[in-house]
Amino acid sequence: MKIAQKSCIDFVDVLASKSAVPGGGGAAALTGAIGIALGSMVCNLTIGKKKYAEYEESVKSILEKARSLEKDLLNMIDEDAQCFLPLSKAYGLPSSTEEEKKIKAETMESALKTACEVPIKIVKVCYESIKLHEDLVDKGSRLAISDVGVGVQCLRAAILSGQLNVVININSIKDEQYVESVRTEVNRLVEDGVRICDEVYKKVEIALNK
Repeated sequence: MKIAQKSCIDFVDVLASKSAVPGGGGAAALTGAIGIALGSMVCNLTIGKKKYAEYEESVKSILEKARSLEKDLLNMIDEDAQCFLPLSKAYGLPSSTEEEKKIKAETMESALKTACEVPIKIVKVCYESIKLHEDLVDKGSRLAISDVGVGVQCLRAAILSGQLNVVININSIKDEQYVESVRTEVNRLVEDGVRICDEVYKKVEIALNK
């Protein structure tokens, strides 16, 4: 059974165990999926309502994109586990001789880059999801405005969590050009994403306290 197909209780149980996967990456992907799913819910509660007819087509477009991003994030739960396995194995390689040390170092470098792949994708997809919430907060049903706030906070946590899972891997990578490229891209998306999340959440607070 795929990790993403486990029940909520089973997922949390295995997450709490000493099993290497799922870990922070899988948790980030699931949190992001929950965040964008809440956006989808708001879209579904808005579509068909006369009060929001002027936003109908726009909200339908948001919903279509949101459903796709949700699937991507759910798939990343298992993708992250698969990409971590080479690194897990690399740690166990022998390093007694110089030749073994060289082989282990090369294997670790490759495995670390592989382990970075899904967390980088998590950051990118969460950023896209955050942008959808930025659009939705002004167009979704006011009766579900709090769910936009909850969704964007989940995505805020997920994008920051994705960044942490990138950082812990690139800190051990020797390829400076790769590290700089990844760090620059991820930091840019996270900084802008967190800014948008905070702005959207503030709009939700204002709407709720009118």
